[in-house]
Amino acid sequence: LESSLLTQPWASVRFGESTFLAKVCFRDTGYILLISDLSSLWYESADAEAVGQRSKELNKRLTVHVSSFLNHLCSLMCPLLAGQPGATTAFSCHRSPSGLRLHVKSELSGLPFYWDFHCCPAPLEMVFRHLVRPLIQMNLALQCQLQELTSLLLQKDAEIEDYRESGATLSRDRLRTQPFQEEKFQQNFMAE
Repeated sequence: LESSLLTQPWASVRFGESTFLAKVCFRDTGYILLISDLSSLWYESADAEAVGQRSKELNKRLTVHVSSFLNHLCSLMCPLLAGQPGATTAFSCHRSPSGLRLHVKSELSGLPFYWDFHCCPAPLEMVFRHLVRPLIQMNLALQCQLQELTSLLLQKDAEIEDYRESGATLSRDRLRTQPFQEEKFQQNFMAE
């Protein structure tokens, strides 16, 4: 499950006044959830047995197969992560020194459905694998892309200047641009 979670994108979610980044992966055998406020990272990994036990505790009137619970949880969480939580679903979040609890209230087959994600602090290796490494890799990729785009702009400016020197003129003056100034661009970027 955790290796599948690596390929899931982070999504911004809001619970009350707090904003978090979250990602989740559901399978028929269980789920894994990561949630972060960028100062802490919490997770819960639950197998089918744990899901079955918790579902009996929280939903005494519901008797459905564990895979149905997991499918229902997925159908509640995926719209939330896509920024479109269901109108009949309520989420609340409670932090404590020992972790974070995400409470879900919805319906399943016309009956009330409750679920609690019991998230504990993530181990350091998980923080590196899911947050730090991907952020550093993305930063490096963006730096390479910036260098390529800067080089391309400078080449285009040289090409335009060559056209001008050989007597070419613009048919529409509004298309005229100023030559790219890399230092000025970098200074403005850093200032912002």
